[in-house]
Amino acid sequence: MIKAANDNGVKLMIAYRLHLEPANLEAVEIVNSQQIGEARAFNSVFTQQVEQGNIRLRDITGGGTLYDIGIYCINAARYLFQDEPTEVFAVAATKGEQRFSEVEEMTSVILRFPNERLATFTCSFGGAKVSNYQVVGTQGDLFVESAYTWQGEIKHYLTIEGQTQERNFPRHDQLAAEFTYFSDCILSDQEPEPNGIEGLIDVRIIQALYQSIATGQPVKIPTLERDQRPTSDQSIERPPVEEKPDLIHAASPGGD
Repeated sequence: MIKAANDNGVKLMIAYRLHLEPANLEAVEIVNSQQIGEARAFNSVFTQQVEQGNIRLRDITGGGTLYDIGIYCINAARYLFQDEPTEVFAVAATKGEQRFSEVEEMTSVILRFPNERLATFTCSFGGAKVSNYQVVGTQGDLFVESAYTWQGEIKHYLTIEGQTQERNFPRHDQLAAEFTYFSDCILSDQEPEPNGIEGLIDVRIIQALYQSIATGQPVKIPTLERDQRPTSDQSIERPPVEEKPDLIHAASPGGD
């Protein structure tokens, strides 16, 4: 896809809406400015119940937990640490329900980053709805609740030397922000920040994680350098959609 876009002079952007989302971009600024000291650890949980028959549970078209939701945790660790993992390890678990006959029920992951930093996360199609991450530094930590949501409120809990501050980020139309950003890149002939290389790095990491699951061993990853990272300059807010749009030939994970 990268080569095809370059050969034909067209823009390629990966649909990473959180690269434009104010709460996540503010988290990047908090970590990058070392308000919590030196960032040492990242931990995240992203789980939801996916009902039998949903496309997410099909190996060929859905891809399983890592491709569907684990990628959010991987991408968050990368943009918060502003770096790329050098080694990964993963284990998968499946309780034996029929709905998990093609893909794993859940996966737990460890990513090793340069400067001896670790990122861990668990993603699941068989757990209650949870979406959060925490970055722990040498002087404090940042906990982000409903971190990966596409339509709801997001909360920050910033603790520095024992004192906690809470901040709420109101809901807004994240998809409209994506369309606005990509349109601006086309009109101004600018390279989108979440470009093809950004997506390629995540896919390589996921492939290495499935290799680790298959072999039971850590897997080293050749590093692809990024010359762009998401910053608060990319933050875009658009008014929230008041009514949920009808789904066409699609279903939400829980079948609501």
